Amino acid sequence: MTYTVLISCPHMQRTIAQYTEFLENHEIQFDLPFVEQHLTEEELIPIIGKYDGVIAGDDQFTRNVLREAKNLKIISKWGIGIDGIDLKAAEEYGIPVTNTPNVFGDEVADQVMGYMILMSRHLHLIDRKVRDGLWSEAQITGKSLRGKTLGIIGVGSIGRAVGARAHTAGMELVGYDVYPIDEGFMAEYGLRQVELDELLSKSDYISLNCNLTPENRHMLGREQFEKMKTGVCIINTARGPLIDESALISSLKSGKVGGAALDVFEEEPLPMTSPLRTFQDVILGAHNSSNTIEAILRTNERAMENLILGLEGKK
Repeated sequence: MTYTVLISCPHMQRTIAQYTEFLENHEIQFDLPFVEQHLTEEELIPIIGKYDGVIAGDDQFTRNVLREAKNLKIISKWGIGIDGIDLKAAEEYGIPVTNTPNVFGDEVADQVMGYMILMSRHLHLIDRKVRDGLWSEAQITGKSLRGKTLGIIGVGSIGRAVGARAHTAGMELVGYDVYPIDEGFMAEYGLRQVELDELLSKSDYISLNCNLTPENRHMLGREQFEKMKTGVCIINTARGPLIDESALISSLKSGKVGGAALDVFEEEPLPMTSPLRTFQDVILGAHNSSNTIEAILRTNERAMENLILGLEGKK
């Protein structure tokens, strides 16, 4: 039997040549549509009916899309976040959904640490000054990470990897999670599990490393920013809508937030009109924190394994 599969994850699209023979051996024909960031509901509805399976990026698999997915046997999500998929509708229509947890904790944690170092030592600003020939203005005084408190929101595989690195840098660790945090990890790295309000009030740096759910959308809003230390730095490598961007912008203007490193946004790509572009102490990413050669290949293999099992009715 020949299967027709949609591959909409940009990372896998870029490396597809390595897997063509494997897919052909499993009698899989595949389409690679142009994807700037993700496929929208409007783009998916006219085409989804022809596919037996999908290796999905952050596409909008809404109820309206899934209603038209008459032949779909599996949505194999590339990566962790499945907030773009209507899981209730998928269950109603009998479409299994898989993802690939624990595949790029180290990669994301490396980027979080990179962002903290950039913000603490203003390396991005120093680079700009030197490039502009402003040597004396580049003598910017930074802050040491040792002794500072890092608040980790979401202490799963990625959050733990962040904590391990920050501990090595001499930082104090507090963590907030809706689930109990591994006791062995807390003992080894000196992390305390606290309520969100305590994390907000004690942290010099806050790193968001949790999934996006309907319950935690805009979990950092105006009320939460008011509870933070003046000059706090925010790092978000998880999902953009975890932060109310209008509230963040107001807090940056007032100086309540001293800096932010954002790899993800409420709207992606980031609009050219976004005020976030105007702050010199905001570092902008491109939803790219997991993007290493090793992580991509590792995740490709997991996603393909899930796809094959789904097509064969084993998921």
